[in-house]
Amino acid sequence: MAGAGFNAPHVDYAGIAPVIALTVGLVVILMSGVFETTRRWAPGLAVITLAAAAGLLIWKWGENLSLVAGALRVDDLAISISLIAIATAFAAILLSIRERAAEEAGYGEYYALLIGSVLGMVLLSEAENLVTFFVAIETLSIPLYILCATNLRREGSLESGLKYLIVGSLGSATLLYGMAFIYGGTGATDFAGIAHGIEVKGMLHDPLILIGIALAAVGLAFKTSIAPFHQWTPDVYQGAPTPITSFMAVATKAAAFAVFIRFFVVALGPEVGDWQMGLAILAAISIVVGNVGALTQNSLKRLLGYSGVAQAGYMLGGLVVASEKGVSSLVFYLAIYLFMNLAAFAVIVARERETPFGDDIRGVRGLGAERPALAAALTISMLALAGLPATAGFIGKLYLIEALVEGNYLWLAIFIVGGTMISLAYYLRVVAAMWMGPETEIGSATASAVGAPAGGPGSTPVISGASPEADPVDPEAGRRWYLVGPAVLAAGITVFFGVIPQPLVDFASHAGASLF
Repeated sequence: MAGAGFNAPHVDYAGIAPVIALTVGLVVILMSGVFETTRRWAPGLAVITLAAAAGLLIWKWGENLSLVAGALRVDDLAISISLIAIATAFAAILLSIRERAAEEAGYGEYYALLIGSVLGMVLLSEAENLVTFFVAIETLSIPLYILCATNLRREGSLESGLKYLIVGSLGSATLLYGMAFIYGGTGATDFAGIAHGIEVKGMLHDPLILIGIALAAVGLAFKTSIAPFHQWTPDVYQGAPTPITSFMAVATKAAAFAVFIRFFVVALGPEVGDWQMGLAILAAISIVVGNVGALTQNSLKRLLGYSGVAQAGYMLGGLVVASEKGVSSLVFYLAIYLFMNLAAFAVIVARERETPFGDDIRGVRGLGAERPALAAALTISMLALAGLPATAGFIGKLYLIEALVEGNYLWLAIFIVGGTMISLAYYLRVVAAMWMGPETEIGSATASAVGAPAGGPGSTPVISGASPEADPVDPEAGRRWYLVGPAVLAAGITVFFGVIPQPLVDFASHAGASLF
């Protein structure tokens, strides 16, 4: 018989259980959209899905499993990055409570898209094959294109989604061309096979492979917001619903850097001498462009967008050295980046809903007197992002600098120090606005916004200097537990790991060791 010699591939269901959990959860959440009670149930179903996936990932901690004929690899690097993405998604669910974008998109659809993006991130962190790599990065990206445009009443949101779609598609196409060149030169799609093909077939330093590496690096630079391929970042961050911005700022970077590490260290390891300096130059450019670009921003989301460009440059330094310590320092920084950003974005969400100024820096003026808990959380976030002592941001940068110095990239470590000095100008500007700015401006504007408007019952009045697309003001937003709680908790964790970093250092060290 024709099929007599066919052997069915072995499927390790325990190994792919997190992927199954996310897929099942996505389908259940999407189908729940037909019921009127979706508003109450969809967030809970999303949380249960994430919790199940996280538990199944932790169950496999310490194992090194090759799954689906080598297309996926479950190791501590993949698990740690997946847990960071899941934690970020959980925070985004909390910040999405009473979010207009979720209501307009449909609660079932909104949370299903969020889980779908997390599914892509988990697959991307485990990818060890070009086909899986590309499918995962598209699974990650396509839901985000839609989520960025879910606030249908706001022109900036639709523009954000369209820009992200166009630029993201360009990045994906560039990455795909790079993969094609690498496959053409090596004849392999799995990462280990690519490394073997480069060495055995005499393709070392071959122009075909070098062009493929350059195109792949550019495609991944688009996804990780590395300058000069960052132009989409500030606009998309500002226009997207803020809970989605907070999710993108951390989780997308984490997943993209995971496959960046695995692809360049494992598959392109034989060519390390050819791509190290190129990535180091990109890191230096990103540090300068991100920090300088943030100096003039009045929008807090745009400021954090440019800050994210600079932070991506810092993180890229961990990949440049291509060592266990470099990868460990990168994973450590990604983990603390989650908490630093969560504290900031939770406060921004609260102030967007509480004041008519949207994400403008005027929205946090006088916050220290009006909402001390929120002000303290945002202050810690800004100081940690700047890398000041007693915060986890300081430990993270110190860890990266140490890895760079040991890897003979002292000049790039100096760029990190210089970028940190520049960043103090815009981070401390936000801190000064909170603690030294006049409270009366916010108080009077909010009072006007919630008063009887001249434009008709229930409408929001136009306030001088306010965003014309600002959502209706909720004067109690700054006291909501699902906004204050995440902000304060994330700030507390940032300080804790700044004082006692060893547990997180051990977590990151396991991730780095699993690759070498």
